[in-house]
Amino acid sequence: MPSRKRLDPAIFHLPVDRMREGYYSDKYFVRTRELLLKDNHRPCVTMQVFGKAHAFLGGIDEAIAILKLCSTEWDELQVYALYDGDEIEPWETVLLIEGPYDAFAHLETLYLGVLARRTKVGTNTRRVVDAARPKQVMFFPARHDHWLVQTGDGYAAHIAGAIGVSTDAQASWWGSEGVGTVPHALIAAYGGDTVLASSKFARHMDPGVRLITLVDFENDCVDTSLQVARALGERLYGVRIDTSETLVDNSVIPQMGTFKPTGVNPQLVRNVRGALDKEGFQFVKIVVSGGFTVEKIRQFEEEEVPVDMYGVGSSLFQGRFDFTADVVRVEGKPVAKVGRSYRPNPRLERVE
Repeated sequence: MPSRKRLDPAIFHLPVDRMREGYYSDKYFVRTRELLLKDNHRPCVTMQVFGKAHAFLGGIDEAIAILKLCSTEWDELQVYALYDGDEIEPWETVLLIEGPYDAFAHLETLYLGVLARRTKVGTNTRRVVDAARPKQVMFFPARHDHWLVQTGDGYAAHIAGAIGVSTDAQASWWGSEGVGTVPHALIAAYGGDTVLASSKFARHMDPGVRLITLVDFENDCVDTSLQVARALGERLYGVRIDTSETLVDNSVIPQMGTFKPTGVNPQLVRNVRGALDKEGFQFVKIVVSGGFTVEKIRQFEEEEVPVDMYGVGSSLFQGRFDFTADVVRVEGKPVAKVGRSYRPNPRLERVE
């Protein structure tokens, strides 16, 4: 029996009919399958899937779902795979498929694509989580890509250790919901009054929803944080600093001269933390966002900046983690392009 549970294929809501007919597949795979069927040629092949970089695997359950639901006959295949979240090495086999090639030839584009996408998001998230540890990370990149990628990206981030995602779609595969803060737009809707907008949020939202409010609307994070904390008391869970990279917060201006003063910088966070603590609001958490990368988080942690939580967005979509599939055996005999060969992996587990 598998040592860990895999996601039910039904959760992915795949367009099975279109996938089976090759609508989303590279045309040469579709034509290859057509040729094999017309020639009544059904060689049993071993297809080996691997990446070329150190990473944290994502999308493997989604890839398995594609094979289960969209192959000609799942019972004809033997599939062996690692698990979502597994740490993988360059050239390590993550997925092995054995069976008549025509049964799954049309699916290569699909399973390689989901592995590439989800592994990229999961690996970037894991690196951020490791840099921030033990601080929490909130996954905030939904606005930086197409809405159709949200569900799988959210799950990849969750497996990688992100404490919260920003949309219900991102949280749906493990039965949770999105989290967030009082946004700039709501503050603007109440005339730029952060205290009023936060008070309305406290009045009309479920008390169980954590109230975290943005405090940079007027570019005066210290004063705004204090005003909100005084007005809301213990109902205020945290304040979020999101100062633009082109601005210097009012509290930082008198301290300029020996550090980069723009955006969310260590001195600004210390100013807010010191002001809140001085008035007895030690319980109010500080969330930072806006341009945070692995490197910036590491800098903050090395300097022991008093951050409680990091909100990370577009940097989680950067880079590439491509996967390759090769036929390496036919009817049990070695057959592979020059430079490739069968690479057994004892970590693989049979997929039922």
